[in-house]
Order: sequence, then C-alpha cells, then structure tokens
Amino acid sequence: MLTRLFAILALFAALAAAPQPATAQDTLTVFAAASMRNALDDVNAAFTKATDVKVTTSYAASSALAKQIAQGAPADVYVSANIKWMDFLADKKLVVHGTRTDLLGNRLVLIAPKDSRLDKVEIGQGVDLARLAGDGRIAVANTKSVPAGLYARQALQSLGAWATAEPRLAQAENVRATLAYVARGETPLGIVYSTDAKIETKVKIVGTFPAGSHPAITYPVAALAASKSRHVGRFLHFLQTQAAKTIFERYGFIFLVPPKAS
Repeated sequence: MLTRLFAILALFAALAAAPQPATAQDTLTVFAAASMRNALDDVNAAFTKATDVKVTTSYAASSALAKQIAQGAPADVYVSANIKWMDFLADKKLVVHGTRTDLLGNRLVLIAPKDSRLDKVEIGQGVDLARLAGDGRIAVANTKSVPAGLYARQALQSLGAWATAEPRLAQAENVRATLAYVARGETPLGIVYSTDAKIETKVKIVGTFPAGSHPAITYPVAALAASKSRHVGRFLHFLQTQAAKTIFERYGFIFLVPPKAS
C-alpha cells in the first residue's frame, strides 16, 4: 500500500511541476493592419519578453479584419490603418469605450522595382501615372475598402489623376500584396506606405504623395468588447511606451502619442 501511495504522490508532484498550457487569460489575440506586420512582430516580442504574455497576431486588410470581428471572430485588440474601420466597430459597440488611441502615422509613396529606370517622380497636380507605367499597370490595394487603397484613391482624385490612372490599376487584397506585385516585377509601379517600401529590398521609392492630397494616415488601436484576456490593458500601455516607439520609428512609422514609462 505504501509503495502505491508513494507512486500516486510522486505522480501528483510531477503533474504540479510540469509546465501548464497557456490559458486565454495568459495570451492575447491581436487583429492588425497588414502594413504593421514586421514592426508589430518586434513590439509583440518585446512585450512577451517583458511580461511572459504570448501575443498571437492576425494580419490582413483593416477592412477584412473589422468585418471578421463584427461577425464574431475572437480577438482582444484591433489596430486599423485608418479611422473608418475603427469607427465601424465602435458604432457597433464592439470597441471598449475609453481604450481607443490614435497610435501611429504613415506616408503614402509611389514605388518601382529596384532596377527601374524611374528614379524621381514629382507627384503633383495632374501627375500622369498611366504614362509612367508604360504598357504596365499600377499596383494598389483595393480602392473601395482597404485603407491604403482608399488613401491612394483620395490622393489621385485630389491631384486630378484618378481618371487616367483608374483603368490601369491592379488592385490587391491588402498593401503587402500590392508591395509583392512590384517586388516581383509584375507591375512597374505601385502605391504603398513608406514603411512597406522600407522592408522590401526589391523596390525603391520614386515619389511621395503630398500630405495634403489625402487624409492623414492614422492607425487607431483599441480593446475589443468581447475580449476575455486580463492583459489587454498592459498591452495597450506597452504600445505607447518608449520601447515600442523606438521599434515603430525604426520601421518608419510616425509615433503620435507622448511615450509612457514602461
């Protein structure tokens, strides 16, 4: 009997000492704009190192992610590449009031393959991107729903360049797909964020759209009402720290909030 009792006690001790799987309370699920992938991956890693809280991130077009959240997809935090899709969720009461922050800014640029003969394009009133593209097309994110595409459409319209450019657009599902078109040489031009161009060695920036040609590019972040993670507040705070600022700025983002202490 004693031998059996000792064996049972040893088993319980082993189970208690064994690593336990992370629960929903110990993890975070973030839905974030595709353009944030590299920078946010690094920020998440820094957060995990500091807190031991694992972050799982789903990257896609802000529009696609917002619609998934509205349909019940489980997530704790949402980061959009424009205000429109955050407003969409807020109007449905799916965002926690008081947690929303306009975190980052960005710039809209014209890119070409690294070996393109194009070097410097002055983007101003009446710019003819169709002529610059020659026989090719102009890669852009979906201009009806994806933030990068919406900004591009607004910029081209304000510059009087939409009518000639629109028939030549190759529209992609998100800004990273747009970047890939140009990087692979499938299109001679593309419109993306400057942060996307910075992480892809096979493209170069040949022009920057004037800031006044489109609404300010803003990345709002907020906690989601359906979240069950107890670490959301810590994560939102970390996104606003100096440590996060350093990472985001290294990738070319514009930090819009005064940095907080870690």
